[in-house]
Amino acid sequence: METPLTPLEFARRSRKLYAAREAVVDGERRFSYAEFLARCDRFAGALAQLGVRKGDRVAIIAPNGHAMLESFYAVPQLGAIVVPINYRLTPEDFAYLIKHSGACVVVAHPDYFQAIAQIRRGLKRVRHFVALGEAPAGWLDYESLLAGAAHPPAPVTVKESDVLAINYTSGTTSRPKGVMITHRNAWMNSIGFLVHHPMTGADRYLWTLPMFHANGWTFVWTVTAVGAVHVCLPRPDPAAVYERIVAERVTLLCAAPTVLIGIANGPEEGRRRLPRGVRVITAGAPPAAATIGRIESELGWQITHAYGLTETSPLITVCELRPEHAPLQPADLATLKSRQGVELITSGEVRVVDEHGEEVPHDGATLGEIVARGNVVMKGYYRDAKATEQALRGGWFHSGDAAVVHPDGYIEIRDRFKDVIISGGENISSIEVEGALLQHPAVREAAVVGVPDTRWGETPHAFVVLRGEASATAAELREFLRARLAHFKVPSEFKFVDELPKTATGKIQKYVLRNRRSAISAQ
Repeated sequence: METPLTPLEFARRSRKLYAAREAVVDGERRFSYAEFLARCDRFAGALAQLGVRKGDRVAIIAPNGHAMLESFYAVPQLGAIVVPINYRLTPEDFAYLIKHSGACVVVAHPDYFQAIAQIRRGLKRVRHFVALGEAPAGWLDYESLLAGAAHPPAPVTVKESDVLAINYTSGTTSRPKGVMITHRNAWMNSIGFLVHHPMTGADRYLWTLPMFHANGWTFVWTVTAVGAVHVCLPRPDPAAVYERIVAERVTLLCAAPTVLIGIANGPEEGRRRLPRGVRVITAGAPPAAATIGRIESELGWQITHAYGLTETSPLITVCELRPEHAPLQPADLATLKSRQGVELITSGEVRVVDEHGEEVPHDGATLGEIVARGNVVMKGYYRDAKATEQALRGGWFHSGDAAVVHPDGYIEIRDRFKDVIISGGENISSIEVEGALLQHPAVREAAVVGVPDTRWGETPHAFVVLRGEASATAAELREFLRARLAHFKVPSEFKFVDELPKTATGKIQKYVLRNRRSAISAQ
């Protein structure tokens, strides 16, 4: 006897076992598992009444909150596909993603009503607009829809190969691509991470990570699987993070490295009140060892580093600790934790290969591309057969990430291939230079990009954000790096800035910095 592998099973089990347990905290609103999942049922019923059927797409534009979370359970009940959209995009971006996905319903938070109004005439396939707040003319009210849907929809047969969500990539160099994640993909990612990072019903998970980002790294379902508490937070402002951690007794959160840097540099008064022992999963970009070391030593938190991409559901490796790592000094342990690590038990096979598809030596030096195949690799890109064929060529998903493999089998990313700086025939890892810069006590954030050079082809250029009232000069940083890196890796220029451009998930937009540097050079 077989049943489909789907995260909807997590909801069924939690409804049965944890009905009276607190499930969701969203500001002043609190729901038990019985209440939360009943709301999901009513949302599904309301969508069914609006004509949503199996295979239809429902787009949602909203910050982290109970309604956003409810969509990940309501829409799939119908065999329909949830399309969580990056809320930091422009109205034109919203229009492209809504039209490309073919969404028949758009659900939006009041913050985005005006943006939708600008593009609504062009959204010909959208039949209904649902407001998560006081509904403007021509919109349906979310809570009224739920109140009017007294009965859950009729059961729909869902296959594990069916598409559960379409998650759009950032589209930094071309139009965003719609990653099709199946029910099986999501189930495998959730269970795989629970094997390596166990959670229980005693955990209280803080939503510092946007739920739209790869389905919140599937934690929209993983937290529910163990009957833990979803503590919603619209945006990861450090002061708000501190307040919610203390008030809600948070035990676990996920955050990109730039969000961790913000937490580590937030108001000192708030930091002093933080409890020790909070567990943090970081991914989304390679974290610097200095960032890991600071969070663990100053806050007493425990960091687990994972790696993946939207196309891999998203997590495929974890930097798991082994007994032989116990004697390591804190600085050495932080360096180890900054590696991407080893395959998750359920993710499938992950390799680092050369241009001929052969696995690179495990010498910690030979560069290759991370490729993967297995249970968490996407079904493909929605309505983009050419890009799908290119990404999945040879039966492997090609990540575009340049990495080495250490003798112990741990993978370490050195850069995105497009970000590797080639200077005088030598490869320079921007991540390595950034990690060295972050060791300087005055440096809060750093980004390094390659800029054209008539002699060397390219040279590294650093953009630096300093901490608070700290000061540093270009000459000081240059000498600091010369003591830690080969001289050809030291940036030719240092530009001090107030902030670095980032995506909604905290990734530094290096293409913006490259364009900015090119504009300066042209002046």
